[in-house]
Amino acid sequence: MRPVEIKKGVHWLGVIDWNCRNFHGYALSAKGTTYNSFYIEDEKKVLIDTVSHGFENQLLCALSHLTNPEEIDYIVVNHLEPDHAGCLDKMVEICKPEKIFVSPMGGKAIETFFDCKGWPLHIIKPGEEVSIGKRTLRFYETRMLHWPDNMFTYVPEEKMLFTSDAFGQNIASSERYVDQLSKEMVADYMQQYFANIITPYAPKVLKTLETFAGLNLDLDTICPDHGLIFRGEDCAFALEKYAEYAKQTPKNKAVLFYDTMWKSTEKMINAVASGLASEGVSVKVMSVKANHHSDVMSEVFDAAAVVIGSPTHNNGILPGMADTLTYIKGLRPQGKIGAAVGSFGWSGECVNILTEWLETMGMEIIEPKIKAKNRPDHDALKECFQLGVNIAAAIKEKIG
Repeated sequence: MRPVEIKKGVHWLGVIDWNCRNFHGYALSAKGTTYNSFYIEDEKKVLIDTVSHGFENQLLCALSHLTNPEEIDYIVVNHLEPDHAGCLDKMVEICKPEKIFVSPMGGKAIETFFDCKGWPLHIIKPGEEVSIGKRTLRFYETRMLHWPDNMFTYVPEEKMLFTSDAFGQNIASSERYVDQLSKEMVADYMQQYFANIITPYAPKVLKTLETFAGLNLDLDTICPDHGLIFRGEDCAFALEKYAEYAKQTPKNKAVLFYDTMWKSTEKMINAVASGLASEGVSVKVMSVKANHHSDVMSEVFDAAAVVIGSPTHNNGILPGMADTLTYIKGLRPQGKIGAAVGSFGWSGECVNILTEWLETMGMEIIEPKIKAKNRPDHDALKECFQLGVNIAAAIKEKIG
Protein backbone atom coordinates (compact mmCIF):
# COMPACT_ATOMS: atom_id res chain seq x y z
CA MET A 1 0.00 0.00 0.00
CA ARG A 2 1.07 3.59 -0.66
CA PRO A 3 1.74 5.81 2.38
CA VAL A 4 -1.28 7.55 3.91
CA GLU A 5 -0.85 11.07 5.30
CA ILE A 6 -2.42 11.22 8.77
CA LYS A 7 -1.43 14.82 9.39
CA LYS A 8 0.83 17.18 7.49
CA GLY A 9 4.23 15.49 7.50
CA VAL A 10 3.04 12.40 9.41
CA HIS A 11 2.37 9.24 7.43
CA TRP A 12 1.19 5.67 7.95
CA LEU A 13 3.62 3.23 6.30
CA GLY A 14 2.15 -0.04 7.41
CA VAL A 15 1.73 -3.39 5.74
CA ILE A 16 -1.61 -5.15 5.34
CA ASP A 17 -1.38 -8.88 5.99
CA TRP A 18 -4.52 -9.99 4.20
CA ASN A 19 -3.81 -13.68 4.68
CA CYS A 20 -2.92 -13.82 8.39
CA ARG A 21 -5.30 -16.20 10.10
CA ASN A 22 -3.14 -17.47 12.97
CA PHE A 23 -2.00 -14.51 15.04
CA HIS A 24 1.14 -15.12 17.11
CA GLY A 25 0.62 -18.87 16.71
CA TYR A 26 -2.23 -19.14 19.23
CA ALA A 27 -5.14 -16.85 18.32
CA LEU A 28 -7.28 -16.67 15.20
CA SER A 29 -7.35 -13.49 13.11
CA ALA A 30 -10.29 -14.07 10.79
CA LYS A 31 -10.00 -10.61 9.20
CA GLY A 32 -6.22 -10.66 8.80
CA THR A 33 -4.16 -7.91 10.43
CA THR A 34 -1.92 -4.94 9.78
CA TYR A 35 1.57 -4.09 10.98
CA ASN A 36 1.53 -0.31 11.34
CA SER A 37 4.67 1.75 10.97
CA PHE A 38 4.77 5.56 10.93
CA TYR A 39 7.02 8.26 9.48
CA ILE A 40 7.41 11.85 10.70
CA GLU A 41 9.04 14.42 8.39
CA ASP A 42 10.77 17.18 10.35
CA GLU A 43 14.29 18.52 10.83
CA LYS A 44 14.93 14.99 12.01
CA LYS A 45 13.27 12.23 10.01
CA VAL A 46 11.71 9.64 12.29
CA LEU A 47 10.52 6.08 11.71
CA ILE A 48 8.22 4.78 14.47
CA ASP A 49 8.19 0.98 14.63
CA THR A 50 8.77 -1.32 11.69
CA VAL A 51 6.87 -4.37 10.44
CA SER A 52 7.00 -8.13 10.61
CA HIS A 53 9.88 -10.05 9.03
CA GLY A 54 9.15 -10.84 5.39
CA PHE A 55 7.42 -7.52 4.76
CA GLU A 56 10.51 -5.29 4.87
CA ASN A 57 10.51 -4.67 1.12
CA GLN A 58 6.95 -3.35 1.29
CA LEU A 59 7.94 -1.04 4.14
CA LEU A 60 10.98 0.20 2.24
CA CYS A 61 8.90 0.77 -0.88
CA ALA A 62 6.35 2.85 1.04
CA LEU A 63 9.08 4.82 2.82
CA SER A 64 10.84 5.49 -0.50
CA HIS A 65 7.76 7.37 -1.73
CA LEU A 66 8.44 9.93 1.00
CA THR A 67 12.20 10.02 1.54
CA ASN A 68 15.41 8.20 0.86
CA PRO A 69 15.54 5.52 3.61
CA GLU A 70 19.21 6.41 4.15
CA GLU A 71 18.05 9.84 5.36
CA ILE A 72 16.18 8.46 8.39
CA ASP A 73 17.70 10.05 11.51
CA TYR A 74 15.82 8.33 14.32
CA ILE A 75 14.07 4.99 14.75
CA VAL A 76 11.65 4.60 17.65
CA VAL A 77 11.09 1.05 18.86
CA ASN A 78 7.92 1.08 20.95
CA HIS A 79 7.92 -2.72 21.16
CA LEU A 80 10.41 -5.46 20.28
CA GLU A 81 7.94 -8.22 19.43
CA PRO A 82 8.81 -9.62 15.99
CA ASP A 83 5.61 -8.46 14.31
CA HIS A 84 6.72 -4.86 15.03
CA ALA A 85 10.49 -5.17 15.04
CA GLY A 86 11.00 -8.21 12.84
CA CYS A 87 12.89 -6.23 10.21
CA LEU A 88 14.52 -3.72 12.55
CA ASP A 89 17.98 -5.06 11.78
CA LYS A 90 17.38 -4.61 8.05
CA MET A 91 16.15 -1.04 8.57
CA VAL A 92 19.13 -0.20 10.78
CA GLU A 93 21.46 -1.57 8.12
CA ILE A 94 19.88 0.53 5.39
CA CYS A 95 18.94 3.70 7.30
CA LYS A 96 22.03 3.94 9.51
CA PRO A 97 20.13 6.12 12.01
CA GLU A 98 21.76 8.53 14.43
CA LYS A 99 19.73 7.13 17.30
CA ILE A 100 17.45 4.20 18.07
CA PHE A 101 15.08 4.93 20.97
CA VAL A 102 14.04 2.03 23.19
CA SER A 103 12.56 1.71 26.66
CA PRO A 104 14.75 0.67 29.62
CA MET A 105 13.41 -2.89 29.41
CA GLY A 106 13.78 -2.78 25.65
CA GLY A 107 17.42 -1.87 26.09
CA LYS A 108 17.92 -4.98 28.19
CA ALA A 109 16.11 -7.26 25.76
CA ILE A 110 17.18 -6.01 22.35
CA GLU A 111 20.43 -7.97 22.27
CA THR A 112 18.43 -11.19 22.69
CA PHE A 113 16.73 -10.44 19.37
CA PHE A 114 19.52 -8.86 17.33
CA ASP A 115 23.27 -8.68 17.00
CA CYS A 116 23.11 -4.99 17.88
CA LYS A 117 26.69 -4.35 18.87
CA GLY A 118 27.54 -0.88 17.61
CA TRP A 119 23.93 0.22 17.20
CA PRO A 120 23.30 3.82 18.39
CA LEU A 121 20.86 2.78 21.11
CA HIS A 122 19.36 5.49 23.31
CA ILE A 123 17.62 4.21 26.43
CA ILE A 124 14.78 6.61 27.17
CA LYS A 125 13.87 7.92 30.58
CA PRO A 126 10.13 7.83 31.30
CA GLY A 127 8.67 11.20 30.27
CA GLU A 128 11.83 12.13 28.38
CA GLU A 129 11.40 14.58 25.51
CA VAL A 130 13.45 14.76 22.31
CA SER A 131 13.14 17.65 19.86
CA ILE A 132 13.00 16.69 16.19
CA GLY A 133 12.54 20.27 14.95
CA LYS A 134 9.04 21.74 15.04
CA ARG A 135 7.86 18.66 16.89
CA THR A 136 8.74 16.80 20.08
CA LEU A 137 8.82 13.11 20.87
CA ARG A 138 7.82 12.32 24.43
CA PHE A 139 8.25 8.76 25.70
CA TYR A 140 6.25 6.89 28.34
CA GLU A 141 6.95 3.39 29.64
CA THR A 142 3.89 1.11 29.51
CA ARG A 143 5.37 -2.08 30.92
CA MET A 144 3.32 -5.24 30.43
CA LEU A 145 1.02 -3.78 27.80
CA HIS A 146 1.70 -6.44 26.90
CA TRP A 147 5.47 -7.05 27.16
CA PRO A 148 7.95 -5.59 29.65
CA ASP A 149 9.50 -3.39 26.94
CA ASN A 150 6.35 -1.63 25.68
CA MET A 151 6.26 2.15 25.56
CA PHE A 152 4.10 4.91 24.07
CA THR A 153 5.41 7.82 22.02
CA TYR A 154 3.50 11.11 22.21
CA VAL A 155 3.86 14.05 19.84
CA PRO A 156 2.25 17.00 21.67
CA GLU A 157 2.34 19.39 18.71
CA GLU A 158 0.23 16.94 16.70
CA LYS A 159 -1.80 15.63 19.66
CA MET A 160 -0.82 12.12 18.51
CA LEU A 161 -0.14 9.05 20.62
CA PHE A 162 1.62 6.01 19.14
CA THR A 163 0.55 3.09 21.33
CA SER A 164 2.11 -0.10 19.96
CA ASP A 165 -0.19 -3.06 20.78
CA ALA A 166 -2.59 -1.10 22.98
CA PHE A 167 -5.93 -0.30 21.28
CA GLY A 168 -5.04 -2.66 18.44
CA GLN A 169 -7.40 -4.78 16.37
CA ASN A 170 -6.74 -7.58 13.90
CA ILE A 171 -8.36 -6.08 10.81
CA ALA A 172 -6.86 -6.16 7.31
CA SER A 173 -8.48 -3.24 5.53
CA SER A 174 -7.72 -0.64 2.89
CA GLU A 175 -9.37 1.87 5.22
CA ARG A 176 -7.09 3.46 7.78
CA TYR A 177 -9.48 5.03 10.28
CA VAL A 178 -12.08 3.69 12.68
CA ASP A 179 -14.66 6.18 11.39
CA GLN A 180 -14.46 4.65 7.90
CA LEU A 181 -15.88 1.33 9.10
CA SER A 182 -18.63 0.22 11.44
CA LYS A 183 -17.72 1.26 14.98
CA GLU A 184 -19.54 -1.82 16.30
CA MET A 185 -17.34 -4.07 14.16
CA VAL A 186 -14.19 -2.28 15.28
CA ALA A 187 -15.25 -2.58 18.93
CA ASP A 188 -15.86 -6.30 18.45
CA TYR A 189 -12.40 -6.87 17.00
CA MET A 190 -10.77 -4.63 19.59
CA GLN A 191 -12.45 -6.70 22.31
CA GLN A 192 -11.31 -9.96 20.67
CA TYR A 193 -7.75 -8.61 20.61
CA PHE A 194 -7.96 -7.52 24.25
CA ALA A 195 -9.50 -10.82 25.33
CA ASN A 196 -6.77 -12.94 23.77
CA ILE A 197 -3.71 -10.71 24.19
CA ILE A 198 -4.19 -8.14 26.95
CA THR A 199 -6.51 -9.77 29.52
CA PRO A 200 -3.75 -11.01 31.89
CA TYR A 201 -2.57 -7.41 32.20
CA ALA A 202 -5.99 -5.81 32.74
CA PRO A 203 -4.93 -4.31 36.13
CA LYS A 204 -1.96 -2.70 34.37
CA VAL A 205 -4.33 -1.25 31.77
CA LEU A 206 -6.45 0.39 34.44
CA LYS A 207 -3.39 1.89 36.16
CA THR A 208 -2.01 3.10 32.83
CA LEU A 209 -5.32 4.73 31.87
CA GLU A 210 -5.45 6.40 35.28
CA THR A 211 -1.89 7.66 34.89
CA PHE A 212 -2.54 9.06 31.43
CA ALA A 213 -5.77 10.70 32.56
CA GLY A 214 -3.69 12.50 35.21
CA LEU A 215 -1.29 13.75 32.54
CA ASN A 216 -4.14 15.61 30.78
CA LEU A 217 -2.63 14.97 27.37
CA ASP A 218 -4.25 16.87 24.53
CA LEU A 219 -5.17 13.97 22.28
CA ASP A 220 -6.93 13.76 18.93
CA THR A 221 -5.18 10.80 17.26
CA ILE A 222 -4.31 7.33 18.59
CA CYS A 223 -2.12 5.19 16.34
CA PRO A 224 -1.89 1.51 17.35
CA ASP A 225 0.45 -0.93 15.65
CA HIS A 226 -2.39 -3.21 14.54
CA GLY A 227 -5.57 -2.22 12.75
CA LEU A 228 -7.25 1.15 12.39
CA ILE A 229 -6.34 4.62 13.64
CA PHE A 230 -8.60 6.54 16.04
CA ARG A 231 -9.14 10.24 15.36
CA GLY A 232 -11.31 12.97 16.81
CA GLU A 233 -14.08 11.74 19.09
CA ASP A 234 -13.03 8.14 18.43
CA CYS A 235 -10.05 8.67 20.76
CA ALA A 236 -12.47 8.94 23.67
CA PHE A 237 -14.26 5.86 22.32
CA ALA A 238 -10.96 3.89 22.39
CA LEU A 239 -10.15 4.97 25.94
CA GLU A 240 -13.67 4.20 27.19
CA LYS A 241 -13.67 0.75 25.60
CA TYR A 242 -10.28 -0.13 27.07
CA ALA A 243 -11.44 0.92 30.53
CA GLU A 244 -14.56 -1.22 30.06
CA TYR A 245 -12.54 -4.24 28.93
CA ALA A 246 -10.01 -3.86 31.73
CA LYS A 247 -12.75 -3.83 34.37
CA GLN A 248 -14.08 -7.13 32.93
CA THR A 249 -17.65 -6.24 33.87
CA PRO A 250 -19.76 -9.35 33.17
CA LYS A 251 -22.90 -9.34 31.01
CA ASN A 252 -26.09 -11.34 31.36
CA LYS A 253 -24.46 -14.12 29.39
CA ALA A 254 -23.25 -17.68 29.84
CA VAL A 255 -20.78 -19.57 27.68
CA LEU A 256 -21.00 -23.36 27.64
CA PHE A 257 -18.05 -25.11 26.02
CA TYR A 258 -17.49 -28.83 25.91
CA ASP A 259 -16.12 -31.87 24.17
CA THR A 260 -18.01 -35.10 23.63
CA MET A 261 -17.48 -38.60 22.20
CA TRP A 262 -20.96 -40.10 21.76
CA LYS A 263 -23.07 -36.96 22.35
CA SER A 264 -23.89 -37.72 26.00
CA THR A 265 -22.01 -34.72 27.37
CA GLU A 266 -23.36 -32.60 24.52
CA LYS A 267 -26.94 -33.46 25.56
CA MET A 268 -26.17 -32.46 29.14
CA ILE A 269 -24.67 -29.14 28.07
CA ASN A 270 -27.69 -28.39 25.87
CA ALA A 271 -30.01 -29.11 28.80
CA VAL A 272 -28.08 -26.65 30.99
CA ALA A 273 -28.24 -24.08 28.16
CA SER A 274 -32.00 -24.56 27.95
CA GLY A 275 -32.35 -23.88 31.67
CA LEU A 276 -30.28 -20.71 31.38
CA ALA A 277 -32.21 -19.46 28.36
CA SER A 278 -35.54 -20.12 30.08
CA GLU A 279 -34.52 -17.50 32.65
CA GLY A 280 -33.56 -14.87 30.09
CA VAL A 281 -29.80 -15.43 30.05
CA SER A 282 -28.07 -15.11 26.69
CA VAL A 283 -26.25 -18.38 25.99
CA LYS A 284 -23.43 -19.38 23.69
CA VAL A 285 -22.84 -23.13 23.23
CA MET A 286 -19.43 -24.03 21.76
CA SER A 287 -17.95 -27.41 20.93
CA VAL A 288 -14.17 -27.27 21.24
CA LYS A 289 -13.99 -29.45 18.13
CA ALA A 290 -15.81 -26.80 16.12
CA ASN A 291 -14.40 -23.67 17.79
CA HIS A 292 -10.81 -22.54 18.20
CA HIS A 293 -9.75 -21.84 21.78
CA SER A 294 -9.28 -18.13 21.00
CA ASP A 295 -12.88 -17.88 19.77
CA VAL A 296 -14.03 -19.55 22.97
CA MET A 297 -12.02 -17.04 25.01
CA SER A 298 -13.50 -14.14 23.05
CA GLU A 299 -16.95 -15.28 24.19
CA VAL A 300 -15.89 -16.12 27.75
CA PHE A 301 -14.37 -12.66 28.17
CA ASP A 302 -17.61 -10.77 28.87
CA ALA A 303 -19.73 -13.68 30.14
CA ALA A 304 -20.91 -13.84 33.73
CA ALA A 305 -20.91 -17.65 33.78
CA VAL A 306 -18.90 -20.48 32.26
CA VAL A 307 -20.25 -24.03 32.10
CA ILE A 308 -17.90 -26.74 30.90
CA GLY A 309 -18.38 -30.38 30.00
CA SER A 310 -16.33 -33.44 29.06
CA PRO A 311 -16.64 -37.19 29.33
CA THR A 312 -14.06 -39.04 31.37
CA HIS A 313 -11.24 -40.21 29.11
CA ASN A 314 -8.37 -42.34 30.42
CA ASN A 315 -9.17 -41.18 33.96
CA GLY A 316 -9.01 -37.59 32.77
CA ILE A 317 -10.78 -35.32 30.30
CA LEU A 318 -10.64 -35.14 26.51
CA PRO A 319 -7.52 -33.39 25.17
CA GLY A 320 -9.50 -30.72 23.34
CA MET A 321 -10.95 -29.55 26.64
CA ALA A 322 -7.54 -29.63 28.30
CA ASP A 323 -6.19 -27.42 25.50
CA THR A 324 -8.98 -24.85 25.79
CA LEU A 325 -8.87 -24.77 29.59
CA THR A 326 -5.08 -24.35 29.60
CA TYR A 327 -5.39 -21.44 27.19
CA ILE A 328 -8.16 -19.69 29.13
CA LYS A 329 -6.48 -20.21 32.49
CA GLY A 330 -3.36 -18.48 31.19
CA LEU A 331 -5.39 -15.40 30.27
CA ARG A 332 -6.76 -15.14 33.84
CA PRO A 333 -10.34 -13.97 33.27
CA GLN A 334 -11.88 -12.51 36.41
CA GLY A 335 -15.25 -12.51 38.15
CA LYS A 336 -16.87 -15.59 36.63
CA ILE A 337 -19.41 -18.12 37.87
CA GLY A 338 -18.53 -21.71 36.96
CA ALA A 339 -20.16 -25.13 36.75
CA ALA A 340 -19.26 -28.55 35.31
CA VAL A 341 -21.08 -31.56 33.86
CA GLY A 342 -19.90 -34.73 32.16
CA SER A 343 -20.55 -38.35 31.29
CA PHE A 344 -18.51 -41.47 31.96
CA GLY A 345 -18.36 -45.18 31.24
CA TRP A 346 -16.67 -46.87 34.20
CA SER A 347 -14.58 -44.27 36.05
CA GLY A 348 -16.13 -40.85 36.58
CA GLU A 349 -13.31 -38.42 37.36
CA CYS A 350 -14.35 -35.87 34.72
CA VAL A 351 -16.51 -33.45 36.70
CA ASN A 352 -14.09 -33.24 39.63
CA ILE A 353 -11.24 -32.51 37.22
CA LEU A 354 -13.28 -29.89 35.39
CA THR A 355 -14.31 -28.26 38.65
CA GLU A 356 -10.67 -28.09 39.77
CA TRP A 357 -9.87 -26.20 36.57
CA LEU A 358 -12.61 -23.68 37.32
CA GLU A 359 -11.50 -23.32 40.93
CA THR A 360 -7.90 -22.61 39.91
CA MET A 361 -9.28 -19.75 37.80
CA GLY A 362 -11.01 -18.32 40.84
CA MET A 363 -14.56 -18.99 39.66
CA GLU A 364 -17.54 -19.17 42.00
CA ILE A 365 -18.72 -22.79 41.68
CA ILE A 366 -22.42 -23.55 41.36
CA GLU A 367 -23.37 -27.02 42.58
CA PRO A 368 -24.16 -29.75 41.91
CA LYS A 369 -21.44 -31.22 39.73
CA ILE A 370 -23.51 -33.46 37.47
CA LYS A 371 -22.26 -36.65 35.88
CA ALA A 372 -24.17 -39.35 34.01
CA LYS A 373 -23.13 -42.92 33.32
CA ASN A 374 -23.01 -43.73 29.60
CA ARG A 375 -26.13 -41.84 28.52
CA PRO A 376 -28.06 -39.20 30.49
CA ASP A 377 -31.63 -40.27 31.17
CA HIS A 378 -34.61 -37.97 31.59
CA ASP A 379 -33.88 -37.37 35.28
CA ALA A 380 -30.25 -36.45 34.56
CA LEU A 381 -31.25 -33.99 31.83
CA LYS A 382 -33.89 -32.51 34.13
CA GLU A 383 -31.17 -32.00 36.74
CA CYS A 384 -29.00 -30.28 34.12
CA PHE A 385 -31.89 -27.98 33.19
CA GLN A 386 -32.32 -27.06 36.84
CA LEU A 387 -28.59 -26.36 37.11
CA GLY A 388 -29.04 -23.84 34.30
CA VAL A 389 -31.90 -22.21 36.20
CA ASN A 390 -29.73 -22.02 39.33
CA ILE A 391 -26.83 -20.52 37.42
CA ALA A 392 -29.18 -17.92 35.93
CA ALA A 393 -30.24 -16.91 39.45
CA ALA A 394 -26.58 -16.53 40.45
CA ILE A 395 -25.93 -14.41 37.35
CA LYS A 396 -28.83 -12.08 38.17
CA GLU A 397 -27.54 -11.67 41.70
CA LYS A 398 -24.03 -11.01 40.44
CA ILE A 399 -24.83 -8.36 37.84
CA GLY A 400 -27.72 -6.82 39.75
